[in-house]
Amino acid sequence: MLLNHTKKHKGIWLFWVCAAVLFSLGGQAFSQPIMITVTKGFGITLYASDLGDAKQLALGDKGTLFVGSHKKGTIQALVDSNADGRVDKRYVIAKGLEAPEAIAFYKGDLYAAVDDRIIRFVDIENRLRRPGRGKEVYDRLPGKTNKSRRALHFGPDGRLYVAIGAPCNVCEAVAPFGSIIAIDIESGSSEQIATGIRNVTGFDWSPIDNELWFADLGRDWMGDRLPPDEINRVEQIGAHYGFPYIHAKSVVEPAYDKPKNLKITLPAYELPAHVAPMGLHFYRGQQFPAKYHNQMFVAENGSWNRSSKIGYQVVMLEIENQQVMKRSTVVSFLDGEFPVARPYALLTAPDGAMYISDDLKGNIYRLFYKDIIKEEIEPAQKLDTEQ
Repeated sequence: MLLNHTKKHKGIWLFWVCAAVLFSLGGQAFSQPIMITVTKGFGITLYASDLGDAKQLALGDKGTLFVGSHKKGTIQALVDSNADGRVDKRYVIAKGLEAPEAIAFYKGDLYAAVDDRIIRFVDIENRLRRPGRGKEVYDRLPGKTNKSRRALHFGPDGRLYVAIGAPCNVCEAVAPFGSIIAIDIESGSSEQIATGIRNVTGFDWSPIDNELWFADLGRDWMGDRLPPDEINRVEQIGAHYGFPYIHAKSVVEPAYDKPKNLKITLPAYELPAHVAPMGLHFYRGQQFPAKYHNQMFVAENGSWNRSSKIGYQVVMLEIENQQVMKRSTVVSFLDGEFPVARPYALLTAPDGAMYISDDLKGNIYRLFYKDIIKEEIEPAQKLDTEQ
């Protein structure tokens, strides 16, 4: 893949990308021009490809990048052994699983949510070639449904936090559907952290104060502009965030009446409707300029039931005194009405770059910051897509 033309426009660098796409028909290769928009000073490369519907990510202590999938049913491990920003070894940790997209790494072990269970792969980075079967460590999740997505992260307190989406577009979900819970893996005890959520796959703790933030997708079929998607902050354990009675800050659900005594916590910030914020991650590296340090990045997976497309980008939300002050685009994968990628999850790489998973093409991208002077002298760069 060759970035063969660079154009400066309103503080954004537009990279015209010529990608060699292989088709099985006659074994011929065809070129398809695409455009990726990257904020000035940044570059983007293809870290890995051919991963199926690459969704949630986890990073091992030795730099192994683990990738979960939903439809493909696999968990894969990617290794960049020579630290050149390109994967050169890959391993299948598990296959034939039921939607193992929710994964987390903690103290040498890899965890995955599969149907109503959480399984653990022990000492995984030393067993990439022969990982063995995951062992069950928790069996009290609600049964998996097509609409109920999961997400896993270990919190600062050492507990495993699990987001469990509602099993519907809009309904009064039975707990623990529509909630975030925290599990003590050793004892099996759990605590409800947040309820009244719809579809959360992106959540993280601020490096500044360890407060938990999460992104929630609004319901479908209320039109192009309603309801806004949400960014929420957990100020009180067990708070209710409105679903299905109130969407965003003020959109009343016509199908259900809010219980009179129910206290609802409103979103900290409203995103445009249908941008689908699947990933939320606080940047913890040093490679990006100081203004990006400890700030929130959101992967907007993009709209599907809207008259014109929106989202398909990675944005930064600038937070000051626990308030979102500004939203700005860092990478856009939308070329007119043509989505080049659908970003799903974000993760700070060991060298301070940022990994971006793409569940449309099955790619992992690597976003990095480069010297502006060098960028202007050498505006073209090669992106080799061969594996």
